[in-house]
Amino acid sequence: MPFTLAAPQHSELLVKKSRFIGCVQLVADRAAAQAVVDALRSAHPGAAHVCWALMAGGQSAANDDGEPGGTAGRPMLEVLRHHELEGVLATVVRYFGGIKLGAGGLVPLVRQRSLQCAVPYALEGLLRREIASAGATLVQVSHDSMVHFSLTLPEPEAAGFIARVDDAAQGRAVWQQA
Repeated sequence: MPFTLAAPQHSELLVKKSRFIGCVQLVADRAAAQAVVDALRSAHPGAAHVCWALMAGGQSAANDDGEPGGTAGRPMLEVLRHHELEGVLATVVRYFGGIKLGAGGLVPLVRQRSLQCAVPYALEGLLRREIASAGATLVQVSHDSMVHFSLTLPEPEAAGFIARVDDAAQGRAVWQQA
């Protein structure tokens, strides 16, 4: 069963100096939607983009307005579809703040693994070099009868790191459960 809005909704958001002005509102068809988008462009001549998505009169449309393809209009359209909205136009006016955002700023999420290792004092330098070489993050070092290291590194690299340390330390590295 399709739904529609009881009233238009507006919001504003600042992200890394870029200003986003969002609105969802009722429209009858694509022509009405285009008139709203044109009015927004006139009202915000300094805006970098006016992205929009439409579900109205059995029609759907999305426009990224120069943002990287599929990163603005299409996600808004998917939200409208997911909520089964009809007769609704979603718009976002963006004023560029000097910092690129969006798909170009996305990075893969890599699970980290915590490791604890103890080595004799004579191997402290070796383990520090291996940690640096692996790009691991040294969390803590403590000294007692041995040198104890706590570190984190990407999960996919952990097994290889442990094997390299074990080989270089000739079995003198002691691994504890994290």
